[in-house]
Amino acid sequence: MTRRLAAEFFGTFWLVFGGCGAAVLAAGGPDPGIGMLGVALAFGLSVVTMAYAVGGISGGHFNPAVTLGLAVADRFEWKDVIPYWIAQVAAAIAAAAVLYAVAVGQPGWQPGGFASNGYGDLSPGGYGLPAALLVEVVLTAGFLVVILGATSEAAPAGFAPLAIGLALTLIHLVAIPVTNTSVNPARSTGVALFADSGALGQLWLFWLAPLAGGAVFFRCGRSSAGAPRL
Repeated sequence: MTRRLAAEFFGTFWLVFGGCGAAVLAAGGPDPGIGMLGVALAFGLSVVTMAYAVGGISGGHFNPAVTLGLAVADRFEWKDVIPYWIAQVAAAIAAAAVLYAVAVGQPGWQPGGFASNGYGDLSPGGYGLPAALLVEVVLTAGFLVVILGATSEAAPAGFAPLAIGLALTLIHLVAIPVTNTSVNPARSTGVALFADSGALGQLWLFWLAPLAGGAVFFRCGRSSAGAPRL
């Protein structure tokens, strides 16, 4: 179990540091910056690389909503859900702390939103709470459908990380303007702790919506138990 939790920690750290790091350090500069497409690709690539690197050890969840969805679908042991969540959240906080330490090395840098998630005034496009709730539930549910399908026994072996990474890229392309894209409570928690905004006050939504979305399509993939095959 220790090895599995270490793999989840490292994978989640990489996801948050890579994806949020792209948003904080590279999205807006140096000119012209990588923009929304670059950030979306960074999140997708972080999942692809870590799913191949450590997915065979822990299942490559890197996300409390994924862990919950797989448990509800009988693809993961319920007794391991909380330990996985602790490892994921701890990793996200550690990654955000390292990213913050790097970012403050630039003279005059201010954290601002620090790649955090939000609605209303904290939404990149000014979207309200209902829109944020809906997009996070729907996209997390879709993400779980991709994960469950790509890791099923019927799917071609070895291609699951690519499908999952591309799905996460697509999700970010859709949701960045609405919520700055969560679909991952750990990712939201880590950066919210360092944001110079009201992100912590809105963090509840980015736990509730992804966890609800992660459990929606629970009947998919009930045929095999344990960690998904990546």
